[in-house]
Parts: sequence; C-alpha cells; structure tokens
Amino acid sequence: MLGQALRSPAFETVTTLGRRRVDVADGEAPAGKLTQHVVDLEAPASYRALLAGHTAAICTLGVGQPSTSTREEVWKVEIDYVTGFAAACREAGVRHFSLMTSVGSNARSRAYYLRLKGTQEDRVKALGFERTSLFRPSLLITPQNRYGAGQGAFLAVWPKLHWLLAGPLRRYRGIRVEDLGSAMAMNAARDAPAGVEIYEWDGFQRILAS
Repeated sequence: MLGQALRSPAFETVTTLGRRRVDVADGEAPAGKLTQHVVDLEAPASYRALLAGHTAAICTLGVGQPSTSTREEVWKVEIDYVTGFAAACREAGVRHFSLMTSVGSNARSRAYYLRLKGTQEDRVKALGFERTSLFRPSLLITPQNRYGAGQGAFLAVWPKLHWLLAGPLRRYRGIRVEDLGSAMAMNAARDAPAGVEIYEWDGFQRILAS
C-alpha cells in the first residue's frame, strides 16, 4: 500500500503514523514525499497535529493473531486505538477514511471477532466522514508464514480452493496482502461519491483492474 501511494501522482505527500517506522526501499520514495512518525497510539491528542492538512487516511491497524491475546488487549488495539485514530483524523479535517476490517463484520454477530470488527465499523461510520471506505477481506495471504505450521499449511492450501468459492462464496476468497494494500491506496486516490462504501473480494478485483 505504501509503495502504491508513493508511486501515485494523486498523492502529493504521504505520512505514516505507527508503533514503528515502515521499511522503504532505496529510491522508492520521491524526495520530500514521505514523512514517518512513531507515535503513542494510546494518546491520539499527542499526534493529532501531525494529521493537519491531510485529506485521506488509511487504517490497517489490528491484532495479527487475536487468539494469542486477551480480549482486553484485542479490544484496546482494535477498538480504542483504531477509533482514537479515526476521531483524531475527523477532528483534523480528513474527509476520506479507509478502514480494513473483515468479511462478515457485524456488531451483532455471535462470533466475537466479527462482532468486534462490526463494532469498529459502526464507530468509524458514526464519526461522519464525508467518505468512508470499508475493506472486508477474508484470508490475507502473506509472503511469510508468521504464525506457525498451521497457518503455513492453510496459506498453501487455501488459494488452491478458490475454484470452490463461487457465487456468494467468492467473498471468502483469500487476497495477497500487497494486492489489498494496492486496492486501498488506489481507491483513496480516485474520486467517488460521498457516503459509506463496502468492498469485499469482487470489489478488490474491480479496483485493481481499473
């Protein structure tokens, strides 16, 4: 996503805020286009001034493997940090906010993770951005296996089963994390009507093909 934004002439400047700096290859960032800040995500007021002058924001913050964290830890990241960032963006004048959640997100779901993601979406929508883009991927296919043998096997097998996921089940197809990032950046760079828009697998593909 960062690479796509840096290459796109639609973005005059790009700023990253996070718990750490993002590695950028030599020559990937045009001179003066990228600024990176390490911030305290628990204190949105401490970084709100850094958001001034920005018109679009993209948030992909989340707990990588929720099953290894307590519900309190997951809530802090997924709800407190994300909605704190979104609120700071709204106060700073950001007009378009893009958020990565999950296929099946629903604040009334019986599944805790989907209920969490649905709550996240509802709180961001309630902030009233001029335009809100919700990206709901299923499995994120990553270049490296980060969570052990089980995930490694799943990552290897799941893409080969895409042919079984047809019709309404297409929304559960996996997507490479770099493709999702590119779709989010490309969507932020294009004009679209005000309001809330939701993208799942087919939507990702339409953006990438545009």
